[in-house]
Amino acid sequence: MHITPYLFFDGTCEAALTFYAKLLGAPAPEILRFADMPEADRAQMAGMADDAVMNATLRHGGIEILASDSAPGDEAGMAGASLHLALDSVAEAHRVFAGLAEGGEVGMPMSETFWTPAFGTVRDRFGIRWMVSVEDGVAA
Repeated sequence: MHITPYLFFDGTCEAALTFYAKLLGAPAPEILRFADMPEADRAQMAGMADDAVMNATLRHGGIEILASDSAPGDEAGMAGASLHLALDSVAEAHRVFAGLAEGGEVGMPMSETFWTPAFGTVRDRFGIRWMVSVEDGVAA
């Protein structure tokens, strides 16, 4: 068994997952649009634009993130949760954090803590909350 985060976006799902893939050096996300659905299923999704993302998958190493655009009236974004991204080095943690912070809002700037040589929190420009740190406290 495993838990996979499923993120909802207000019309920016494709842009967000494409940005994350580039930032993390991952393959392009797999994207299925509402227009790709069988007509009978599509009829149950009134109000969704044909080009809206029905489901997207981003995979890289052990990471898997699923996402879609929100239905009209549904809330996108995150409340009470963050994605934690543990990277292999301080330099990589700072690079990824800076990318996520561009156009976003830093909660806690990247800094050394008692548990890791680099940790910070940020809400990116797509409204997703991230905690970025260095895996296993490795400083290299």
